[in-house]
Amino acid sequence: MSTDPVVDDRADGRDETPNERADRNWDELMQELRVMQTGTQILTGFLLAVAFQQRFTDLDTLQHDLYIVLVALAAVATILSLAPVGMHRALFGRRRKPELVRLAARIVRIDLFVIGLLTAGVTTLIVDFTVDRTTGVVTLVLSLLTVLALWVWLPFAVKRRSRSEHPG
Repeated sequence: MSTDPVVDDRADGRDETPNERADRNWDELMQELRVMQTGTQILTGFLLAVAFQQRFTDLDTLQHDLYIVLVALAAVATILSLAPVGMHRALFGRRRKPELVRLAARIVRIDLFVIGLLTAGVTTLIVDFTVDRTTGVVTLVLSLLTVLALWVWLPFAVKRRSRSEHPG
């Protein structure tokens, strides 16, 4: 019995074939990617606009280096969020949907990690530039802790609670 939600054959109250499950999971992944892409596009647009602002030259070396890292993260996040669509095009009509969904789900998890870093980094850069370095570092730590709490700890806690309420 698999723990992969794409191929999990445990009774979950759904009466669907493996292909129907793969189709449903693919649709859910695409909805998640739409949300992720919107956020990534906003952050990327902000970052690209910053370089053309008059005060861009006021960035110190650390801020400039952070900016370059954030632009790279934004590019990686964009590429990752488009990868499942490209894979779908390449595999369309070849009866590989369950495999495609498994790969896309992994890519989405990686992309969430990158977007978490990107979001924390952009917030840090803004606070560091507009307030001071110490507040920027505090912002970075709080942002990363918030991402960990909401994207890692909370789902883990819900999963653990669900298992204790519904063992077996």
